Amino acid sequence: MTTIYDIAKKTGYSPTTVSKAFNNYSDVREKTREEILRTAREMGYLPNAHARTLTTKKSWTLGVLFVEGTGVGIRHPFFGAVIESFKQVAVAKGYALMFISKDVGGKQSGYLENCRIHGVDGVVVFLSDYEDPYFLELLESDIPTVILDYETAQSHTVCSDNTAGAMLAVEYLTSLGHSRIAHISGGMNTIPGRRREEGYAAAMKVHGLELREDYIVEGAFYALENGYAAMQRLLELPDRPTAVFASGDLLALGAVMAARDNGLSVPEDISVMGYDDIELARYVTPALTTVRQDTANLGTRAAEILLASIDRKGTGMEAIVLPVEVVVRESCAPPGEV
Repeated sequence: MTTIYDIAKKTGYSPTTVSKAFNNYSDVREKTREEILRTAREMGYLPNAHARTLTTKKSWTLGVLFVEGTGVGIRHPFFGAVIESFKQVAVAKGYALMFISKDVGGKQSGYLENCRIHGVDGVVVFLSDYEDPYFLELLESDIPTVILDYETAQSHTVCSDNTAGAMLAVEYLTSLGHSRIAHISGGMNTIPGRRREEGYAAAMKVHGLELREDYIVEGAFYALENGYAAMQRLLELPDRPTAVFASGDLLALGAVMAARDNGLSVPEDISVMGYDDIELARYVTPALTTVRQDTANLGTRAAEILLASIDRKGTGMEAIVLPVEVVVRESCAPPGEV
């Protein structure tokens, strides 16, 4: 393995001078630095991130643009799992991750300026507001991006088949004998929320079931407390549903809490089904029946696509849609007498 001592011997400079050249010390003449770096490249030596950047024209840093509306942040089990699998692939390929914000040095700037200053090679994006002008500025730049849970021709995208997942949920509930099926929606302002609500509506029509406006209640930002509030509204209806399909597991868990606080038993009195299959879903009582997203594959594919884009492999933008599946546990049962 080539060392700085080998480069020192080859160039005739001291090891100290070689080290200073790699680390951009000001007391090394530019001509000397260029000679040392040229020799290092010829000998295949990558001493640190600076030298690697000079050799490969990369910073070996990926930006993570993560903004979600609940305030939970990366602690949200779904996002945390996806980011972890993304990180594993990136780190294995020699990249470091850096979170991107609109502030640089304590001053308001923008995502693009932040990326330019830090020289990131590409950005993975998780956002709750895709109309943000600072995001749109980044999207229109030449920095490679991959976006989770979004649809656009301007970037690589990776998402689960949200429409199919919602239809599978309704199909499972109808197979148990339910016809009065309500939906706690994640909201129409996000692609997952919109597609899951559309899938719910489509499946209800396919099965010849009444699509009632009062059976669709929004649980904004996929927060547990909003699932609780949405379920309260559903339980106040004179002919309450026998089953509830929630657009996210935290919404579903909030719905279960609301049912219990109203003296109802899940699933004996009302069935509740979620979406995501977060780790907690299998440990609560009753264990949550849900639609599983493959978080490991979502993060892995996002990383693979972004790294290939950085290396300019492949042509055009990829829009990856990954399959989902129903995970049957304990929170759903045939309807009883309500």
